Amino acid sequence: MNSLSRTALFTYGLFGLPLALVALPIYVLVPQLYAENFGLSLTVIGLTLLIARILDAFVDLPLGLWIDNKKTKLGYAYFILLSLPFLLIGFIALFHPQVSDKTFLAIWFFVSLALVYFGFSLASIAHNSWGASLTWQRGERARLTATREGCALLGVILAAAIPTLFGLAWLSVLFSVSLLVCAYVLLRYAPKGRHINSSETTASVFTPLRNRQFLSLLSVFAANGIAAAIPASLFLFFVSDRLQLASYAGLFLVLYFLAAACGLPLWAKLALKFGEAQAWLAAMALALLAFIWAANLAPGSLIGFGFVCIASGVALGADLALPPALLAAVIGAAGHDGHREASYFGIWSWTTKMNLALAAGISLPLLEYLGYTPGQSTTASSSALVIAYVWLPCLLKCLAMFLLWRAPLKNL
Repeated sequence: MNSLSRTALFTYGLFGLPLALVALPIYVLVPQLYAENFGLSLTVIGLTLLIARILDAFVDLPLGLWIDNKKTKLGYAYFILLSLPFLLIGFIALFHPQVSDKTFLAIWFFVSLALVYFGFSLASIAHNSWGASLTWQRGERARLTATREGCALLGVILAAAIPTLFGLAWLSVLFSVSLLVCAYVLLRYAPKGRHINSSETTASVFTPLRNRQFLSLLSVFAANGIAAAIPASLFLFFVSDRLQLASYAGLFLVLYFLAAACGLPLWAKLALKFGEAQAWLAAMALALLAFIWAANLAPGSLIGFGFVCIASGVALGADLALPPALLAAVIGAAGHDGHREASYFGIWSWTTKMNLALAAGISLPLLEYLGYTPGQSTTASSSALVIAYVWLPCLLKCLAMFLLWRAPLKNL
């Protein structure tokens, strides 16, 4: 299938909403919930999250291979169905533990995290692979990923708002209902794409890694991903101690995500006209200019940083929509569409998680080395924040732009 109707785009992309409802609460709400409400020590919480996230990252590679090598008439729908009980049971167990003893609570915490992480990895790899199997025609692939990421951004906004407005119980209700409804829409109405039960030799982790175009794209994705993840990790520090606008942090985040959602149609149109690689290069340049501007903002620059959030948010829309669209093109060009997508997306998902880990592992020690102390607005702390929040991501963004400019992706 090459040309996709709006109905086809929506029925496929809608499943991105419940997946976003899983991701954000785990990263944002879980540590505070288990520390303040259930009395688990920060050390136990931190170690449990660390172990669970490492295991989660390294399960993506075998999951991708298993999906590709599994013979099933249902195609990617089989793996979406398989993920649902893990997601439902894991999410509800994670946010509503039924034990009080600290030892059993720690075990409950780890097991529920493992369940929901496994379900999320399985669902997201299968869903992304499903999308890549639908089309790798220029323009259509960007429309498809933009629709999926737009639904995901709506899920992020709901995940941020519901617990504050109505409480965690309603978040669990919303997640459960939306997961089942969106899965039904996906499985019942979305175009099926191709999932070939190939008689070829089974896929291995080396199948994508033998693809020169994929390796080039993966290097760009990694450099750009770390460049984007570092400011995300340091956002609250920069807003609080450099700009002294801590009370406006929520507003800045809303502007950022709304701008990303509004930018998705723009990047889809630019990708159709110029290609995803060229459009992504323009988005990187926009993000670079926004962060260079942020370096010169004085404390109290409310409007100035608001514009930074809008510009970088628009660029985020490209980061969300265009790389997976390019990956679909790379898979199609290699002749691996319909039977090898999950192997590629397994590596892709692993790289995404490593980007987040490396961003924290690089930026936080660097801040401390440069003399930054949280809660202080001294000249030394302010300078350290500018170096780590602005100049380091800009350097990585320039590297990503150079790699993309040199990559053999422009004719896809």
